[in-house]
Amino acid sequence: MAPEPRRTESGFLIDPLYGPEQPIERLGVPGEYPFTRGVYPSMYTGRPWTMRQYAGFGTAAESNARYKQLIANGTMGLSVAFDLPTQMGYDSDAPISAGEVGKVGVAIDSVDDMSVLFDGIPLGEVSTSMTINAPGSLLLLLYQLVGESQGVASNKLTGTIQNDVLKEYIARGTYIFPPKPSLRLIADVFQYCKAEIPKWNTISISGYHMAEAGANPAQEIAFTLANGIEYVRTAVAAGMDVDDFAPRLSFFFVSRTTLLEEVAKFRAARRIWARVMRDTFGAKNPKSQMLRFHTQTAGVQLTAQQPEVNLVRVSVQALAAVLGGTQSLHTNSFDEAIALPTEKSARLALRTQQVLAYETDITATVDPFAGSYVVEAMTDELEGAAVELIEKIEEMGGAVAAIENGYQKSEIERTAYRIQQETDSGERTVVGVNRFQLDAEEPYEPLRVDPAIEAQQAERLARLRADRDSSAVERALTALRKAAEGSNNVLYPMKEALAAKATVGEVSNALREIWGTYTPVDRF
Repeated sequence: MAPEPRRTESGFLIDPLYGPEQPIERLGVPGEYPFTRGVYPSMYTGRPWTMRQYAGFGTAAESNARYKQLIANGTMGLSVAFDLPTQMGYDSDAPISAGEVGKVGVAIDSVDDMSVLFDGIPLGEVSTSMTINAPGSLLLLLYQLVGESQGVASNKLTGTIQNDVLKEYIARGTYIFPPKPSLRLIADVFQYCKAEIPKWNTISISGYHMAEAGANPAQEIAFTLANGIEYVRTAVAAGMDVDDFAPRLSFFFVSRTTLLEEVAKFRAARRIWARVMRDTFGAKNPKSQMLRFHTQTAGVQLTAQQPEVNLVRVSVQALAAVLGGTQSLHTNSFDEAIALPTEKSARLALRTQQVLAYETDITATVDPFAGSYVVEAMTDELEGAAVELIEKIEEMGGAVAAIENGYQKSEIERTAYRIQQETDSGERTVVGVNRFQLDAEEPYEPLRVDPAIEAQQAERLARLRADRDSSAVERALTALRKAAEGSNNVLYPMKEALAAKATVGEVSNALREIWGTYTPVDRF
């Protein structure tokens, strides 16, 4: 009896054999529209992707030490993880922050903390990505202030802020303000960076977190690109020319162990975005049509059981990202299903990328899978499915309207439930979890965050408030509230407030007073 044919994560049947009857169209060449084969003509043949390891925990001093270790080990770019209070715009001494300070990232309350975080790291020579959304503008300005204190001109700073609040409403939950003022703030970031920090990537439109919540590959690229369309519309409506800001847009995707479909996903996403930017928004600059993206290996596929097996999973996921044409990559550490990564596990994660870049031949030629019958067929299937979902969102009135209707969230939850059912039933194999288990797991000693960090941060805040010019802080916050009430760009008074040593929580609260906070509607 013939075995049942397998399906992709997006639900398409996988033929046991692909041949020349499969269509191979619209390939083009690397670096040219529609960029199916990659956004640059030479891709990795000249230099590899940026190896950007995500890190941050405890105090700014502890995270600074980890960054210096990563740089010494050969990482090409930094990626900052912030703790939940920082992500939500609260100070470490706020009652709501209790128990969360420094836990899932570094605690940053003020420009003083940011200075410690990058002490001894020349910001004119390193590219930094910051995973921060609702208060992304604040952390960008703190980074700019630290750069100025180092004598680095703002037009020399390079990096990315995630700044993608729409996916927070869908999958992650670290939103502060309602959608309308949140989109206004993002448009202000676009305008500010064009004038002040022109090499900065102003947003990283993210499918990663939706995929981690359960979205399949077709949903991941569809919901991500639909959010991208909303951001572009917002900026155009604010009076910006699409070619003035679109070249600085970037994206962020997951890479799973299903290598063939992941390669196809990245190719389909590039093709769809190029067409949307050219045909819908009239972008003429080829850089505006390019979908440049960062990839992180799939945290949701890491297991606490037999954690060393995660080294193999991450290697396959990283290979998929590279074969799919990523611009930068973070490889997860094998122990992240248990706790924050140790120094050794973080080094092994980076070494995984270095082996791929320097010991294999995958960087010797551009787009090795071009013309593969199976990959080209999967690319077409994923493109069709994603376009259908995008069109459905457009019929609802766009991404924000669909979010308010709970559409993306409910679709992701249905997919996540199906995957969990398949895992529980054994239909979907997870090595070490539902097959090939051990009778007893080996002991593992994880990295632990010192609970005294919370008190230490509170003491730092008390000293900062005692030593600063309080009247200067209040004048700056008043100017920020006035800008938020009107139509002026809020980043200029925001920077003045942060320079006067207003805290992240105080600046966020000033905006909360004017814009309010977002409360999701329970539609179920």
